Amino acid sequence: MNKTFKKLTFVYYLMFVAMIAAVALGYYCLKNGFLIDIKSQTGITIQSIVILYIIISLPLSLYFFNKMTKKWQLIENDTEKLRPYEKWSIIRLFIVGFGIFAGIFLYYLMQSQSMLFCAGISAIGLFFCKPTKNKIISELDLNFEIT
Repeated sequence: MNKTFKKLTFVYYLMFVAMIAAVALGYYCLKNGFLIDIKSQTGITIQSIVILYIIISLPLSLYFFNKMTKKWQLIENDTEKLRPYEKWSIIRLFIVGFGIFAGIFLYYLMQSQSMLFCAGISAIGLFFCKPTKNKIISELDLNFEIT
């Protein structure tokens, strides 16, 4: 249980490191003159793809993860419940984290406020994915004591 919690916490905070990397990479591209016109066909297409990605990926990842935890609750062995939970939690964190990374990075490339809003929406979604021991225990209906 503690190993799973530590691993998920590490990946969770790794998403914040990715946000900082997106800022640094975006700033570097901005300083080197690499900009995408938001009114061009490319700019409109990129913005549409990112917005659709966030609109679709956030609710679906949260919904399907919740449905899968209901199935994992039926597993008798507590340690067996943690394996798929850990794997799919990491996948969910990367799905949500990618929206933040893309939103921040494209904000610098396009200077479009909508990309910043997209990153903010994904950041709120990431907040709902924050691993805590109580959350893991309640989602999987575990018999572990919190230490």
